[in-house]
Amino acid sequence: MASLRRNAQLKELLEDILGSELDEFLRWMEAPLQDVIRVNTLKIDRETLYKRLTSQGFELEELDFYRDAFRIKKAPMPPGKTIEHFLGYFYVQEVASMLPPLILNPAPGEYVLDMAAAPGSKTTQMAQMMGNTGVIVANDINFERIRALSHNIDRLGVLNVIVTEFDGYKFAHLTPETFDRVLIDAPCSAIGTLHRSQEILKWWSWQKVGRLVRTQRGLILAGYDALKPGGIMVYSTCTLTPEENEGTVDFLLSRHPEAEILEVPDFGFVMDDGLPGWRRKTYNPEVRKTKRLLPHKNMTEGFFIAKIRKPPI
Repeated sequence: MASLRRNAQLKELLEDILGSELDEFLRWMEAPLQDVIRVNTLKIDRETLYKRLTSQGFELEELDFYRDAFRIKKAPMPPGKTIEHFLGYFYVQEVASMLPPLILNPAPGEYVLDMAAAPGSKTTQMAQMMGNTGVIVANDINFERIRALSHNIDRLGVLNVIVTEFDGYKFAHLTPETFDRVLIDAPCSAIGTLHRSQEILKWWSWQKVGRLVRTQRGLILAGYDALKPGGIMVYSTCTLTPEENEGTVDFLLSRHPEAEILEVPDFGFVMDDGLPGWRRKTYNPEVRKTKRLLPHKNMTEGFFIAKIRKPPI
């Protein structure tokens, strides 16, 4: 609690959202999470990578929900320092970050838009799910982040990605009704990453959240416009702020009441339903179908996930 006192606005928000669970959340903030790696099946199979790493002294644990990932229980060196990492045989990726691509479930041959793609964890995950076929448009607005995105695409041997540098809003007009699937892992206030980035305590404010909400609303509308009829969109954030999560989905429904909010599979995690409302605002009842992955209940990062379908013609 001592570190949280540095930001009274954030402390008040977490008290309101978490109530009696706040102490559990604070313990999570101080507990380091074990590294998790995703096997890059474009370059190596899981059994071969397992043998290579365990022969060096790594102790790996299979993940129940995702066959192509391992939790590192013991490591003789940081995983990013191994030759296997350099060769692109795996990607170090937090468990919760793997869920949005799995929920979107892109298929080989499809057209996919990753609207805020850098540094590429979800883009490269989707590429291997698609077997390097079809097309992924991986977009970001920040050139420095695009450099990291391009590096990861090259390192992992991804061949089906086009990298673009646009304001995400423009896809509504540049590519209307073009994509089978759209992923928006939106820029957010990142409360779900407090365990590794307590710098957030220095800058989190309602003013900052207000600017992010404007961005998020623009992105979710553009993503919906870019979907083909019958297409699927996943909107996700790594924050807990209702205005950025349920509030953004509610905003989409106010503009597109025909949009269908689909059930989100839990993959064995403890997921809470989306909030029915927040403070003086009551949300569309369909928003309850969205999911909150609270970090202290799962010992992961915190995530919000919504799965949305544009009705077919």
